[in-house]
Amino acid sequence: MSMVLFALVMRSTDGLPLSATTDYEQDEGLQETKKQIKTLSEKLSTFPSRCSLKTGKFNIHFTSSLGIGYLVVCTENCPNAMAFCFLEELQKEVLQRCDGFLIRNAVRPYSFSEFDDFLQDTKQRYNSSCSLTSKINLADMQSELKMIPTYQLSPEDLRFGFSRRKVFQYKSISPSQQFEPVSLPGIISCVLSIFCGGLNLLQGFHAIEGFMQSYNDEDFSDMISFFLGTAACLYQFYLFAYFSVRRNSKSFLAFVLICLSNICLFELRNVWQILFHVTVAAFMTLQIRLRQLQCKSPDYNV
Repeated sequence: MSMVLFALVMRSTDGLPLSATTDYEQDEGLQETKKQIKTLSEKLSTFPSRCSLKTGKFNIHFTSSLGIGYLVVCTENCPNAMAFCFLEELQKEVLQRCDGFLIRNAVRPYSFSEFDDFLQDTKQRYNSSCSLTSKINLADMQSELKMIPTYQLSPEDLRFGFSRRKVFQYKSISPSQQFEPVSLPGIISCVLSIFCGGLNLLQGFHAIEGFMQSYNDEDFSDMISFFLGTAACLYQFYLFAYFSVRRNSKSFLAFVLICLSNICLFELRNVWQILFHVTVAAFMTLQIRLRQLQCKSPDYNV
């Protein structure tokens, strides 16, 4: 069963529709929901940049950025994370292909029909149970929605507008990002990671002394490798201790950087030293991935 039913790209300043998916749905409830889209689009610029509106058995989700609004109508069983992943894909594609000047000066509705095929293909992909590509960023989007919650619009917001007080209250939301308690392996990985970073830093200062005396290019590359290794170790410790969007991807990139820096230091370190640094980095990467946030809201479960 389809969960993504309708998608629309519009100009957020006045709600002018620029592109939309083909409408094959004849459900009366959906047609009634689309009537509310016109009211919503006219006031889009007054709402927060990421909102949701429940209308009967359907949900309307939308985002706006750089004068363009992106809207999707989904069934009530469609996870919020999936809906906003869909909108994020639309936003990336439109920003890559569109001309801001043309959008600001467009006067005819649906004048950007070149986006119609992309909207339709993306909608079909998200509705396909066999497609895995539509679920790639769900975990990251869940974390992002946890950090920056979606504002839930009410029918009163559509009728009477969105007050400045509500905007302030929405922007004042700062959900706590509390991790699970640190385990013993986590403590060990932190200690070892800081130890490796300290070794790299100490050897980096020695490399600076050697470079100042000889001005050798090899000493300079060694110096850079030591300090990059130090930065990567400390960054892994930061990702373990504090919340960050896409932290798993960032920790893996830090692990790759540690491996590359040790490869560059192959002439200065023996195999066992290199293996120790790489193993500690891999262990830290695993602990970052295993340490999860507490108290996830059911709305973000997929």
